[in-house]
Amino acid sequence: MPFDLILRGGRVIDPSQKLDAVTDVAFSGGKVAAVGSGLKADSGTQVRDVSQFIVTPGLIDLHTHVYWGGTSLGIDAEEFCRNSGVTTSVDTGSAGPGNFAGFRKHVIEPSQVRILAYLHVSHAGIFGFSHRIMVGESEELRLMNPIEAAKVADANRDVIVGIKVRVGLHSSGTSGAVPLDIALQVADEVGMPLMAHIDHPPPTYEDVLARLRPGDVLTHAFRPFPNSPVTAQGTVKKAVLDARERGVLFDIGHGKGSFAFKTARAMLANGFYPDTISSDIHQLCIDGPAFDQVTTMSKFLCMGMPLSDVIKASTENAAMALRRPELGSLKPGSVGDATLVSVKQGQFDYEDVVGEHLIGDKKIVSVGVVIGGRWWHPN
Repeated sequence: MPFDLILRGGRVIDPSQKLDAVTDVAFSGGKVAAVGSGLKADSGTQVRDVSQFIVTPGLIDLHTHVYWGGTSLGIDAEEFCRNSGVTTSVDTGSAGPGNFAGFRKHVIEPSQVRILAYLHVSHAGIFGFSHRIMVGESEELRLMNPIEAAKVADANRDVIVGIKVRVGLHSSGTSGAVPLDIALQVADEVGMPLMAHIDHPPPTYEDVLARLRPGDVLTHAFRPFPNSPVTAQGTVKKAVLDARERGVLFDIGHGKGSFAFKTARAMLANGFYPDTISSDIHQLCIDGPAFDQVTTMSKFLCMGMPLSDVIKASTENAAMALRRPELGSLKPGSVGDATLVSVKQGQFDYEDVVGEHLIGDKKIVSVGVVIGGRWWHPN
């Protein structure tokens, strides 16, 4: 079969194959066709010399808000993905059962980049999140819509990957963990994983973890005090270790208020790496402190997490969390997505959500994207 595209001579880092080597990657029919040196092109093959760059599986941002125009926090997925090297943007609860149809028709289906979604158990998703209005959708239990959520999730399994709920003082007010219990019933009913947001107590970090099942995702996992996963002595809380042992996944979800260098340093010092690195990109953090996916990845690289592990947390691990093993890999037969990055050396100023700055010596920069076996950006 002739190749549509060959990426020639890049440093290919694909944790799903334990591969880190200078080689070629070829695509055909929208999928990865071959990985190896000296792959042959024919007259119809586009060949790109990527010898100056790193080639990874298409980056997956497991926590984004891309219901542009439908919610006040939504950003444009295609513009974000072009700049950040993301090929799969996972929207986490922007839409609920009451407005998912519009999200699907007007944003997901026309998009050139893949958009998957966690469906919010709240009727209208995250509807009151802006610079001037901040209403926690889980505060009002009358907005919980488990019956319709189960129906919508079941009818849209091609794009809905799980159920989302937000709990914490800012999200659920005095309702505490009740919305989480409702969302877990929906997740059980449809056989999908759940992603839980956590902010200030109530409920506590431990209360939320105690409810999560293997394969469920706790996002904002490296958040600052209160509801931090580390003790005052800098150790990882026992409830966190126990939850990982039974298969709960820990996601970064940087965002506007959910990532602290102090927490991350302690977690990494204890050898507790995040399962997935995600930006939680939305209108209130796209101009800082999160900016985008590659900036979030860069922060972990600068804190000493190996590059291969940073990439794994944004490719293979994210695909496994989504239960979509065809993503996040350059194995032949996988979806034909790839990201080209460069690791710049220098002095770079990074900021977390509590105002701490880190001057890092590395920065991951997106320089190209392949989607569906075709070179997508830049032209």
